[in-house]
Amino acid sequence: MMVGDDLFEGLPVHGARRSAQVGRGAARMREPVRDQVELRAVDIDSLIGQDHAVRVIWSYVEGLDLSALEDRIKAREHRPGHPPISPRLLLALWLYASSDGVGSARALERLCESHDVYRWLCGGVSVNYHTLSDFRVGCADLLDRLLAEHLAALADAGLVTLDCLAQDGVRVQASAGAASFGRKATLERHLSLAEAVVDQLKHEVDARSDASNRRIKAARERAARERGERVRAAQAALDEIERQRQAREEKRGNGKKPKEPRASSTDAQARVLKMADGGFRPGYNVQVASTAGEQFVVGLEVTNAGSDRGLMRPMLERLRALSGQLPRRYLADGGFGSAEDIEWAHGEGVEVFCPPTKSKHGTDPFLPRRGDGPGVSTWRARMASETGKAQYKPRSICECIPRWRNWNLRQLTVRGIEKVQAVVLCYALTNNILQGHRLANG
Repeated sequence: MMVGDDLFEGLPVHGARRSAQVGRGAARMREPVRDQVELRAVDIDSLIGQDHAVRVIWSYVEGLDLSALEDRIKAREHRPGHPPISPRLLLALWLYASSDGVGSARALERLCESHDVYRWLCGGVSVNYHTLSDFRVGCADLLDRLLAEHLAALADAGLVTLDCLAQDGVRVQASAGAASFGRKATLERHLSLAEAVVDQLKHEVDARSDASNRRIKAARERAARERGERVRAAQAALDEIERQRQAREEKRGNGKKPKEPRASSTDAQARVLKMADGGFRPGYNVQVASTAGEQFVVGLEVTNAGSDRGLMRPMLERLRALSGQLPRRYLADGGFGSAEDIEWAHGEGVEVFCPPTKSKHGTDPFLPRRGDGPGVSTWRARMASETGKAQYKPRSICECIPRWRNWNLRQLTVRGIEKVQAVVLCYALTNNILQGHRLANG
């Protein structure tokens, strides 16, 4: 029985049949015929408009020097071998996919077959999700270099200045569930189970001669072995978490016994973080430094730290390593207000604009405190002045995070800090390309 036979039972007979009974003849109508074959002439270049954002992305990618990637290709002229997908096309696909809220390689593969914009980019080249995924997670160094080169080109064109920068953080949900986090005893149990499964499957593969069953058993053995490797990585993460907690407890000296640490057997580098909605979920803390006003990304770092405090100095040191200089003014929100970082920045000639944390005792946070160094004292006085407050205002309009949220940067589909870094670098480079095009064209 066809689907829907019972669903539409009892409905009135089609009107064309009634008209035939009274001698008027059946009504002539155009009905859909879905089994016919059509041949269509399609101009791929006309699928999208001339001012479409994907043309901006492709124009940028066309001008890049990707010889380092192209030199790795083994297929050469007058030699055998199947030609691979152009690295230029793979890069363009991921850059545009970032602005379109597409973070999955499988979803991108489907779009390349069905969506006109992605079909235009591909230009008849077929892609698969394995190649797309491998390219993205392996091109973090390339994306980092392209981000720095593009920023230098924008600075030479006078579209961006690095005199005043701002730092902000965003928590992105990891590709790991809360149930994947376990304590030491749980992880040891999981590891013993995975090792037992590997041993059993190895024995079964060696004992059977059936090729198809051997392949299935080998696949299961590989999956169990990879799970064991992830559990071992989680155990190593437990030791690191234990050392960090002990260091914090020694510094605080409150005498409280810390809770037993937990780590994820799915993504050992993910940590349970407090998200923007107030909930706690496994995720990563993405730190972004951008230009004040123009919304260009200057620096980017992915951590698993649960707090932004103490992350200002590492970002400033990274910016100096990339550009060879430090900004004159640096804007951040109150979560970055570490006295050690502010004191260090003062010694390096950087004016920090960051609202001080309110005291639990209700004292004025702008007044000098015992133990304040010259940098912290100057910072408190700066933030208490009307001039300092006015210079801090541009921070609210230089954040790139809201745009990335609109691009669906909410949950990751990759695991590990290095792979997450590559994903977020795609967002950063795409942000700068499109923002530079807007400014250049008014």
